Parts: sequence; C-alpha cells; structure tokens
Amino acid sequence: DEFMEIFMLRSLVILLVVIFGSAVTSVAAERTFPFDSELLLDAKPMKGSKRVPVLTIGPNGKAEIDLWCNSVEGQIVVVEGTITVMTGAKTARQCDPVRTRGDDELLEALLQATSWTRDGDVLTLRGAKTLRFRLATN
Repeated sequence: DEFMEIFMLRSLVILLVVIFGSAVTSVAAERTFPFDSELLLDAKPMKGSKRVPVLTIGPNGKAEIDLWCNSVEGQIVVVEGTITVMTGAKTARQCDPVRTRGDDELLEALLQATSWTRDGDVLTLRGAKTLRFRLATN
C-alpha cells in the first residue's frame, strides 16, 4: 500500500531527526512555531456550511486536524524551517462528494508540506501546495 510506504518513510525520517539534534533545534523552533495553538485554514467555508478546517497543535506536536467534513489525528515535527506532517486514519463521517474531495486534497497538501514560515498570526506551510492558517482569536 502506497500510503503505508509513505508513512513508514516519514516515520524513519522523523526518527533520524529526533536522534540527530532535535533537542537543540526544536527549542529554537518552538520560539516561533505555534505549538500549543489552534489554527484556522485561511479559506471561506464551503457552500451550505460554516465550517473551515482547523489544525490544533499540542505542545509536543500532537495534532488534531478537523478537515472539511472528517477529522484525523497526527503528529507534526518541526526542525528549524522544515516540517513533517504524519496522520492516521480519517474518521468515517458521511459527507457530500465536494467535502470528501476537499478533505482528500487538504490532507494530501498537509502530508506534502516540507517547510513553514510564520508572519505574526499567519502560519504558511509550503509543499506541492501552499496552505495558510491563522491563529484562532477566540
């Protein structure tokens, strides 16, 4: 299964990052990366809904990702300007085809993210696509 191969490869990369220096670099990265935060995708809700995807990141990178319809748990690893997003299985809510496609596209973009920048309350993830998230202000 291609997804399992990608997951295993990313796991190996993360293990190597942890072993070779994350203790030093993660302290520096935590000063600017918005760990322990809730971020909203910078997008308008889909027609007929008020929901926008939310990325909740714990202090150690544990993530809960609420997509357009479903949700997924994951882990985010940050080393300086690089980022790796790993996820488990999505929930199995019944969704219309537009939201299902939106979930798949957003999840794919998150998994392909390789770098990040932050400008104030805006976190930008870059990979095959660019995603912008804003810190929740509630």
